[in-house]
Amino acid sequence: MNTSSGSGLESTNHPSDGPLPYGYTPAVAQHFEDHPMPAATGRGRVVRVDRNLLLVAAGADLLHLPYPLSGKPAVTGDWVWIGPNRAGERQILSVLPRRSELSRERAFEASSEAQVLAANMDTVGVVVPVDRPLTHNRLERTLVAAWDSGATPLVIITKADLADVADDVVGKVILQAAGVDVVTTSAETGDGIDQLLAHIPAGGTIVLLGPSGAGKSTLINALVGRDIQDTGEVRSGDFRGRHTTTSRELVPLANGTVLMDTPGVRGFGLFDAEDGIGEMFGDVEALAAGCRFSDCSHQGEPGCAVQEALATGVLEERRWHNYLKLQRELAALARRSDAAAQRAYQREWHQKVVAAGKSQRWAERETAERKERPGRKRR
Repeated sequence: MNTSSGSGLESTNHPSDGPLPYGYTPAVAQHFEDHPMPAATGRGRVVRVDRNLLLVAAGADLLHLPYPLSGKPAVTGDWVWIGPNRAGERQILSVLPRRSELSRERAFEASSEAQVLAANMDTVGVVVPVDRPLTHNRLERTLVAAWDSGATPLVIITKADLADVADDVVGKVILQAAGVDVVTTSAETGDGIDQLLAHIPAGGTIVLLGPSGAGKSTLINALVGRDIQDTGEVRSGDFRGRHTTTSRELVPLANGTVLMDTPGVRGFGLFDAEDGIGEMFGDVEALAAGCRFSDCSHQGEPGCAVQEALATGVLEERRWHNYLKLQRELAALARRSDAAAQRAYQREWHQKVVAAGKSQRWAERETAERKERPGRKRR
C-alpha cells in the first residue's frame, strides 16, 4: 500500500472508489451517496489521529492530511470526503455523520463535552483478562457505554489458557453481562479466535476496550497472524500493564474485518448514556416501574419493589448501588451542560435545607413545649 503526503492529485480517486481494506462496504458506499459533496474527488477513512495530521486511507493510498478547517473534529474510524484545496493539494472537505460513536466524559476535566474515542464501529469488544480480579462495576460501566454507542457489545475473555481461574471468571461474566455474547479466547493457543471473528459482520469494524495489560495487543497479533503490536509484562502487585498501545489505529485483516486498537482505558466517565443504562440495567428499571408509587424514592416507602428485591436477594445490592452511582453521574453531567437544570438542582437543595431547618426548629419548639406542660416536674 502506498503512502503519500497528499501534496498533489496524481493519484486522486474517482468518487466511487473507497478504501476496501478499511471497511468500505456497499452500505458505506450508500452512506456517501446519501451525503454528497459535489467538490469531492475521493472517499476516505481516518486510520489514525496524530498530533498535527490525520492518517487517512483513500483507495489504495495512505495519506497524511491536515485536520478539517471546519466542522466537527475527525476521530479514528470517521468516513470523510476528500478534495483539492486552492493550492491543488488534497484536504478533508467534510466528515460524514457517524453511524455509531463511542464517547466518554473527558478525563480529569470538569467539562460537559464528550471525548469521542472511536466512530463507525459495528462491534465494541470489552476485553476481560482472567489473570486479575474481575471488577464488576467497571465491566457494567463499560458495557453501558458500549450499548449507548450504537454498536453491538461483545465481551472477550482473554488469557483463557490459565485454566485454573478461567472457568470461574467466565461464569461470573456471563451472569453479569446478561444479553451480551461472551467469547473466550487464548492468543497463546489460538482458541476462540475463529469464534470471535464470527461475531463481526462482513467488512465490519470492532474496537477493543480494556485496561492496560488486558491482552489486547497480543489478541490483535493473533487475529492478524503476525506481530504488529508490542506486548508488555503485567505487574503482579496491581495487575497493571505497560501502555504498549499509544494511539487509536485501524488495523485491516485479510478477511475484510477491521480492528481498532485503543490505549488502555483506566477510567470511563459516562457521557449522555441513558440508552446504554436502559440496556444494561433493564431489570433494575423494570423493578422500579413496579413500585406502588410512581415517584417512589426506593428509600423505604410501602410497596417498593426495589427494596423487596434487595431484601429477597433478587437484586444484588452492589448492582443497585452501581446503578444509582451511574444515574448520579449522568445527572451531574446534565446539570453542568444545562444551566436551567443547575438552577433547579440548587433550588431543590435550598428547599431541603430550609425544610430541614424548619424541622429542627419545630422539634426544638415541641421539646420546649413539652417541658412547659402542666404536671411535668421542673428542675
